[in-house]
Amino acid sequence: MSPQQVHTVAEAAKNAARALAGVPTERRNAAIRMAAELIGQSRDQLLEANVCDLAAAQLMIDQGQLIPSTLDRLRLDEKKIAEMMQAMLAVAELPDPIGRVSQRTELDAGLVLERIICPLGVLAIIFEARPDAVTQISALGLKSANAVILKAGREVEQTAAALVKIIQQALGKAGLPVDAVTLVAGREVVHQLLAMNDLIDMVIPRGSRQLVEFVKANTRIPVLGHAEGICHVYVDAAADLAMALEIVEDAKTDYPTACNAAETVLVHQLIAKAFLPELASRLRLRNVKLRGCECTRAIVTSHSIEAVADSDWHHEHSDLVLAVRVVSSIEEAIEHIHKYGSSHTETIVTTDRNAADRFLREVDAAGVFHNASTRFADGYRYGFGAEVGISTSKLHARGPVGVEGLTTYKYVLRGSGQIARHYQGPKARPFVHRPLPTD
Repeated sequence: MSPQQVHTVAEAAKNAARALAGVPTERRNAAIRMAAELIGQSRDQLLEANVCDLAAAQLMIDQGQLIPSTLDRLRLDEKKIAEMMQAMLAVAELPDPIGRVSQRTELDAGLVLERIICPLGVLAIIFEARPDAVTQISALGLKSANAVILKAGREVEQTAAALVKIIQQALGKAGLPVDAVTLVAGREVVHQLLAMNDLIDMVIPRGSRQLVEFVKANTRIPVLGHAEGICHVYVDAAADLAMALEIVEDAKTDYPTACNAAETVLVHQLIAKAFLPELASRLRLRNVKLRGCECTRAIVTSHSIEAVADSDWHHEHSDLVLAVRVVSSIEEAIEHIHKYGSSHTETIVTTDRNAADRFLREVDAAGVFHNASTRFADGYRYGFGAEVGISTSKLHARGPVGVEGLTTYKYVLRGSGQIARHYQGPKARPFVHRPLPTD
């Protein structure tokens, strides 16, 4: 696409966002439901487009341009399409935050200040591999009355184009601007999008650490994203070992390419001899390759375990590879997490309530769990319907970003002729600042 074409798309998205801000909830929900229905009716078309993407991606893998696990993220099947539809329908059922009064204050008689939730505006989403990113982001964008510009990686372009075409059909049938969801193509358009701080209100990169870092370094537009998902499971001295085995297996093998999959297991030294051989045997059945510290390798002699390289503690494998370290205390576990983690999701397995409370309090991450798999860090599982991604930032939104994370607020002041001068000087009229109900 030429720079002028990209600019035209962004201007149209800006106009669509302004139009969406005034569209009632029912019409936006109707468009989301209609899009889900049309996707269900277009399975053959979507699968055909996906086959083309998979073939092109395999060539890129053979040439060393993509990692093999990309195919798992990219592949569409009947189950994945059904899950995409289900997520869209779940978003349609969520309460609408737009227009909600989150705070109301009487400043003086006849002078009332309200804080009202409103859309961000235009969102540019740059993503790799995952077709379901199109449906999740489009549904959440419509629900929150934001327009979205999608930039898909070349490995998923044909599937993304087929999905956007279907969603635009639904928008047209619902009487909403079709430019509320658009797709741009070509590597060069990324630079163009990142320069449009006058038209785009937020950029959301979904993909590799390199992608996120590139976006952050090359735009003045606010960026919402996470660099990587280096998640830990800490098996405490007081852990229920059977529970710990279940949680570690799930956290690593349920979907190893996901950003909420576990990359490292930390095991307290008091239970390491009892736990680690069982863990190694169990994960071997699931084809998981273990890489361990010296203590781990000394304990587990029945299986071949590679030594952990220093870089492994920092590495998001996105594969059936798990690093294991024996620690002497919960303090050492927390220190390891803060040194090597990515502030994504961390979990402790323990029956000791004090240890659990300390872990939940002291670990700094977007998600901190007790006796639960890291795989629960997900917008759908949190009840958000879907997510545009998981943010490890501490500003604006943190963790899975759903509808609420795509909103901001504005202050609306309703007066009856008041002027600022009446509240100044020796005879100043006093402010009341009385909180009022928001319902």
